[in-house]
Amino acid sequence: MLVSDYNYDLPEERIAKFPPKVRGTTRLCVLNRETGEISDDYYKNLDKYLNKGDVLILNDTRVMQSRLFCKLEDGRERELVVLEKHGDEPQRVMYRGKLHEGDKLTYDITITKILGNGIAEVESKVPLDELAEKHGTVPLPPYLHRDATEEDKKRYQTIWAKNMGSAAAPTASLNMTEDLLDRLKKKGVIIKYLTLHVGLGTFLPIRSDNIEDHKMHSEWFYIPEDTLKEINEAKSDGRRVIALGTTVARTLEYYGKTGKTNGEDDIFIYPGFKFTIIDALLTNYHAPKSTVLMLASAFAGWDHLKKAYEHSIEEKYNFLSYGDSMFIC
Repeated sequence: MLVSDYNYDLPEERIAKFPPKVRGTTRLCVLNRETGEISDDYYKNLDKYLNKGDVLILNDTRVMQSRLFCKLEDGRERELVVLEKHGDEPQRVMYRGKLHEGDKLTYDITITKILGNGIAEVESKVPLDELAEKHGTVPLPPYLHRDATEEDKKRYQTIWAKNMGSAAAPTASLNMTEDLLDRLKKKGVIIKYLTLHVGLGTFLPIRSDNIEDHKMHSEWFYIPEDTLKEINEAKSDGRRVIALGTTVARTLEYYGKTGKTNGEDDIFIYPGFKFTIIDALLTNYHAPKSTVLMLASAFAGWDHLKKAYEHSIEEKYNFLSYGDSMFIC
């Protein structure tokens, strides 16, 4: 199975460069994964497609202000992105510009080891997550080709963001509003949360064209007892479990595969994967040849998904993190 098989032509003008002026005013493409039927709607009308008793799972991670602008001792500027830290492992950063072992930067940061692919291990007198929250800014995806604004600090974060630790946002949730959540609850939809800190794997490209050769980086997750209870009861009763985003889908399917409710999740979901937990997926549009596109393809079927993507490009939907969404059911 080849990565290059999961490709499509994404025009630059279809990439959303900024968030919509009003949160939740984005569009929604609805894809029936059994028939391939496609319909067009708006995200604010999501409640039309959910039923009483459905369990909708949200990721309550909070994005770190992890983009740090630093200087070397000779004044040259360097950009760092603070990456998630697992247990006692060394602190790691992604960096832009040349760095060497032993280099010292602003905020008493020292480069201790160059790992390759723009990643280094560092030490600092003050923990990097604290430095990032005080001095950093939002780590916008590089394809936006711009610096973060004050508006991004609010909009590149879900309205329920709680547990600090992500290097990127769970973007399918960025369009959700309090009003829509309230309407879903009034309809009888059960809203529950888990935590998955989006990490290094979000930034790393797939370097082999053979899908099976790609190794996913691990990400920390936790599924609370009350969330598990609702999931298990829904599965027993034949009610749907719906993932809001690929981060939730990965976490739930890792639980389905291993029975683990916390720890390190390194699951790579691609076509051929057998889903055991989720029954529907609300997700954004994903970049060509990306791991998240492969997850969506595994759930919807690549033939159905590719046709839906081509339809959405023709209909001028906006793609990627700040763009429109798709409900695969």
